[in-house]
Amino acid sequence: MGSTDPPADGPSLERLSAVFRVYEARRDGDRLVYYGEPLVSRERLLEAAWPLFREHGYEVQLTTETGEYVLVAEPTDNSIDGIPWTNVVLFLLTVLSTLYAGRAWYHIDPATLGQNPLAILRAWPFTAAVVGVLLTHELGHYVMTRYHGVDATLPYFIPMPSLIGTMGAVIRMKGQMPDREALFDIGVAGPLAGLAATIVVTAIGLSLPPETVPAEMMTGPNVIQIEFGYPPLLQFIAAVLGEPTTYPPGQSVNPVVIGGWVGMFITFLNLIPAGQLDGGHIVRAILGEQQERIAALVPVALFGLAAYVFYVKEVSNASVLWVVWGLLATYVAYVGPANPIDDEGLDPKRKAVGILTFVLGIMCFTPVPIEIIT
Repeated sequence: MGSTDPPADGPSLERLSAVFRVYEARRDGDRLVYYGEPLVSRERLLEAAWPLFREHGYEVQLTTETGEYVLVAEPTDNSIDGIPWTNVVLFLLTVLSTLYAGRAWYHIDPATLGQNPLAILRAWPFTAAVVGVLLTHELGHYVMTRYHGVDATLPYFIPMPSLIGTMGAVIRMKGQMPDREALFDIGVAGPLAGLAATIVVTAIGLSLPPETVPAEMMTGPNVIQIEFGYPPLLQFIAAVLGEPTTYPPGQSVNPVVIGGWVGMFITFLNLIPAGQLDGGHIVRAILGEQQERIAALVPVALFGLAAYVFYVKEVSNASVLWVVWGLLATYVAYVGPANPIDDEGLDPKRKAVGILTFVLGIMCFTPVPIEIIT
């Protein structure tokens, strides 16, 4: 058995005595370990112990070792140690993949890249639009994790050879969520920041001249036509600016507008109210554990949307998209959102912001976001 005296830089036994009866306390490397007996429920124990360890610079969890209950505290460290090479490499690869995807929207023949690789740089406005929107979204999350002292990584970009060149970006939260306020602020900051950037990008794109489509790319057996479904928010911005969203044959919308479309599409997907998605965090913060009921209905709604698009709209590729997201929503609903240590309710102002965020998210929705015609 170890000492019953706590490590000097940990909370005293007296401060824990009402929720956890300690019979051994020691240091294990950088960790503090307190063996003992919980006197209250797990939720109540963590709610009381977490701030005590936090003020000493530790993140605490309740676990079991060989049948014994143990409070394990690890140092909280939100600093960035050295150059985050994984983040940097993924970011650069995403820049390259979006440049290559943007090549198609600027009608650059791939054959010309062999003779002049730098021609791909003509697609930089599309890359700047897409990457800028994604980066702003993730930095919204990251800034709030720093504000609330939640340990999180820098954004990881996900390059992907596709029509837009990426599958988005994520940050990974490593620390526990202190309360509903932190869960809400972190969850809502990404969509709102990203949407602000999206509105700016869309307005710029709509104000730019359209692209001229070469004649050889308009006809032929191998020509694939791609049509975007513009959500209400994009149409509203166009109406305010007095700019068109469609052009006659031989012209196409400026690719920067597609970057704005990407931002709106990603905003809507992130606000799906299930699991670890931003919408799941926001609803969990507002409704508490009642969020599970809404999350259970989300896959049903998405599968229903897929059926509507397939049978009524008769667009099979968009139907497949919603089936995939229905399956993903099933998984994330099962995993569930982050659970805050302090589960007290939110203030009315945050609830109002949450409702407004979902209204904006609905304005980013269209049942057929993209249609590929061969």
